Amino acid sequence: MPVIIGCMASAGPGSLLQADRISKNFGGVAALRNAHFALRRGEVHALIGENGAGKSTLAKILAGSLKPDSGSIRIDGRPAAISSPLDAQRLGIGIIYQELDLFPHLTVGENIVIGNLRFSESRLEDFCRPFLDQAGLAVSVRRMAASLSIGEKQLLAIARALSMNARVILMDEPTSSLFDDAVERLFGLIRGLKERGVSVVYVSHKMDEIFRICDRATVLRDGETVGTMEMGTATAGEMIRLMVGRDLLIAARPYRRPPGEMLLQSTGLTTGKLQDLSFELRRCEVLGVAGLVGSGRSELGAALFGIDRIHAGRVQLRGAPFRPASPCEAIGRGIGLVPEDRRLEGLMMTMSVLENGTLTVLGRMQKMGFIRRGQERAELSKAARRVSLNCPSPGSPVATLSGGNQQKVLLARWLLLDPDVFFLDDPTRGIDVGAKQDIYRIIDDLASAGKGVILVSSELPELLRCCDRILVLCNGRAAAVYDAREATQEKIMAAATSFASPARGSI
Repeated sequence: MPVIIGCMASAGPGSLLQADRISKNFGGVAALRNAHFALRRGEVHALIGENGAGKSTLAKILAGSLKPDSGSIRIDGRPAAISSPLDAQRLGIGIIYQELDLFPHLTVGENIVIGNLRFSESRLEDFCRPFLDQAGLAVSVRRMAASLSIGEKQLLAIARALSMNARVILMDEPTSSLFDDAVERLFGLIRGLKERGVSVVYVSHKMDEIFRICDRATVLRDGETVGTMEMGTATAGEMIRLMVGRDLLIAARPYRRPPGEMLLQSTGLTTGKLQDLSFELRRCEVLGVAGLVGSGRSELGAALFGIDRIHAGRVQLRGAPFRPASPCEAIGRGIGLVPEDRRLEGLMMTMSVLENGTLTVLGRMQKMGFIRRGQERAELSKAARRVSLNCPSPGSPVATLSGGNQQKVLLARWLLLDPDVFFLDDPTRGIDVGAKQDIYRIIDDLASAGKGVILVSSELPELLRCCDRILVLCNGRAAAVYDAREATQEKIMAAATSFASPARGSI
């Protein structure tokens, strides 16, 4: 039997780190309940569970950024007091957070060396370059971190962790914004770390990655450890059953309606990043956008939403010229954007679920300058049911929700506004398999209702499942467009990495 369930964790021979009976509460809500976790030397150990199961909380406790309410941690069999990130670093523990903790107004090099105790300004390039090369980030050490894409920032966080020479590296959803080439590079790094005896705690929702790279997996559910599995004998079905407490069927996309009238058409679209980009989107259609980190996927959304200036080309929305000068104008014309980074670009983290959800429609809820609170709550409640939002109350701070539910708040916001075009930039990044199914259903419902959906994703299986056609970008240009029924992951990767072959399909 591959599942081991018990009250205490046993790392076995070669044990390095052991956490026992860890509990943590936030405002009376239990994030962890007597959780346990054990890590061997030189192993890659997955930490999995649904959003809100406690994975990130446990990782933050091990990294010193949170203090447990109770429980103990042992390293090399000896009690360890980890009261701060500096304590963890001294003990040889590094972390790559899902919500990246970079300093946007510092340079790439400064972000790397800020976590190191030994640094000479004159050696910035010599010190940083090997770690940037290992992570596959080909940028200047003098470049500002704020100018990087979310995928490039993820690679920078990986380079910084590598620079610390840690014995344990915690990776919280490290591939959530990486395309396949960068994922393969990361896996190569992890294998190299393992060969050097470094242990990796790999927090992820992606089953294929866990089976490829991990030796064991520990499953959390509702803050409790419910099992540890040897990957050589485990199955995906057993892991999902432990995660959600039931069998979960991965639903295929239902019947696809034929595309309707032309909704959005671009000819020669050119911005600071995009070059001569042509594509079209019809009603009832889901257009996928694939490409490597830095290919222009997010920049397409920024152009359509009035964030990035359009320098040349023609865009038509419902047959009329469309060149928005601001997000406000784009919203008024019927464009909605769910951004790649929900915390920094989408949500007001200190505000409530209600305030975040109704942000774009307050104008229609006012009377004599005052918001009709009853109408506000009623409309949000209706949208919340459509997206299967799970939160304690509309007044709960959005920061207290899981990643999946935060994303649903953003989707509820746009459902209330009801635009014709939804641009969804990696909407399932860092969320669990159950929440993904909810978002896939929402995408299907939008297309069935006659909306046009542009779906950016770093996960090729997701694009193949959700989309009617897939636009592949390379260096800001259209490399190919495939009908999703004929596309394969190999074809998409080939187009995303090279212009050696002529573009296929009708753009």
